[in-house]
Amino acid sequence: MGSIRMLKKEIDTLVYEVISDCFTFSELNPETKSDEISAIISDAVNLRNDLIHRVNNPDREADAKALKAHYRLINNDLTGSIDKLFVRLSSLMKKKKK
Repeated sequence: MGSIRMLKKEIDTLVYEVISDCFTFSELNPETKSDEISAIISDAVNLRNDLIHRVNNPDREADAKALKAHYRLINNDLTGSIDKLFVRLSSLMKKKKK
């Protein structure tokens, strides 16, 4: 992780990628249930807001090592959660093909 600024940009980029893929899938498959797509988009927005809040509000009394661990945990949560959102979207695509 380079900096807090880069972490925030990475959060925005990955979340917006999920949202963009949801809209693309929705446009290409208008017959699918939009409730499921809306749930994925809502979860993505909530994830972004939570992660940005955590980035902006670290424990001010923590030492440098604890701050690095805090930001590393945020980065790990980001990658894991984004992966789960993409898996949910992929499962909708698989349902569509059946």
